[in-house]
Amino acid sequence: MTSATMLDSSLRSGLVPLVVAMVASYFLGSIPAAYIAGKSKGIDLRKHGSGNLGATNVIRVLGKKIGIAVFAFDMAKGAFPVYFFPRWAESLGAPFSNPVFAAILCGIAAIVGHVRPIYLGFGKGGKGVATAAGVFLALAPLQTLLTLLVFAVVLFSSGYVSLGSLTAGLILPVLLGLSIGIRSPIFLISVLVAAFVFWTHRANIERLRKGEEHRFGKHGDSARRPTATIAIGLVITLAVLVAARFA
Repeated sequence: MTSATMLDSSLRSGLVPLVVAMVASYFLGSIPAAYIAGKSKGIDLRKHGSGNLGATNVIRVLGKKIGIAVFAFDMAKGAFPVYFFPRWAESLGAPFSNPVFAAILCGIAAIVGHVRPIYLGFGKGGKGVATAAGVFLALAPLQTLLTLLVFAVVLFSSGYVSLGSLTAGLILPVLLGLSIGIRSPIFLISVLVAAFVFWTHRANIERLRKGEEHRFGKHGDSARRPTATIAIGLVITLAVLVAARFA
C-alpha cells in the first residue's frame, strides 16, 4: 500500500465519525417537541394556531408552561450536539484542524432537523429560532446570552415574538463581529442564520407591516410604545458595549 493510499484511507476513516456526528445531530434536532406536546393533549398543532411546530404556537395553544418547556428543549437539542458531538468524533480520530468547523456543521444539521424533521416525513417543523439559539449558546455563550436579553426585552415591551426573533437575528452578528471579529466562522454562520431567520419569518414581516401580527398580552396598548422603544434602545446599546468590552 502506497503512502498516498494510506493517507486517503486514513482521511476517509477519520471523516466517518464526523459524518456520524452530523447525522446524529440531525436526528436529535428532528425530535418535534411541539408536536409531541400537542399530541399529549390530543391536539395536532399543525392544525391549530399558526400551524407552526414552534414554542410560540405551543404557548398560544397549550399555555406558557408547556411552551417554555418546548422552547428549552428546542434550545437544548441545538446546544447539546454542538458541544458534545464534535468532541466525541475527535476522540474517535476525526481529523479536525479547527474543531469549531465541526461544531458548526453539527449545529447546522440540528437546525435543519428542527425545520424539516425526519420523524414527520420531512414535513414542516419549526422556524429554527430556539434551536439556533441553542447552537450559538454553545458556540458563543456571552454574545448569545446578550442576544437573548435583547429578545426578551423586545418581546415583553412590544408583545411580538416575531419582532423579538428578527431583532435577535440582527443583533447577534453585530455582537459577534465586535467581539470575535468578522473573519470568524462563527460570525459568518451567524449572518447566514440571520438571513435564514428572516426568510422563515417572511409572512410575519408582512403581517407586522400591515399591523396584523398576533400579539401577546393586551391588544391596542399603544401607551407603552415609547417606553418600549427606549428600553429596546438601552438594552441593545448595553449589549453592544459589553461585547466591545470583551473584544
